[in-house]
Amino acid sequence: MGQRIPLGKTTDLPAGATTVVEVNGKDVAVFHHEGRFFAVDDLCPHMGASLSGGFVEGGVVTCPWHYWRFRLDDGSWADNPKVRIGCYPVHVEGDDVVLEVPEQA
Repeated sequence: MGQRIPLGKTTDLPAGATTVVEVNGKDVAVFHHEGRFFAVDDLCPHMGASLSGGFVEGGVVTCPWHYWRFRLDDGSWADNPKVRIGCYPVHVEGDDVVLEVPEQA
């Protein structure tokens, strides 16, 4: 079974909020977007920009440096879905937000 990381209460991450948590030595960006919570690797694979500083619209985060776009629901690159960044399930349990990390992450 994977690791469960509590991120806080739903009120700690209001709509439109982004935060970064460290998971097994790497940064993971957590977004509260359109009523749902999403978590993806924070670093853009192109040049290493922090995706948490990007622009989020329509379920896609856009890298602030060179505008690479990644889908929040599966981590796929919007321009070539074969390229992906890490994507992690996030669950709301009561009013707690919990990140699920698979064993291999």
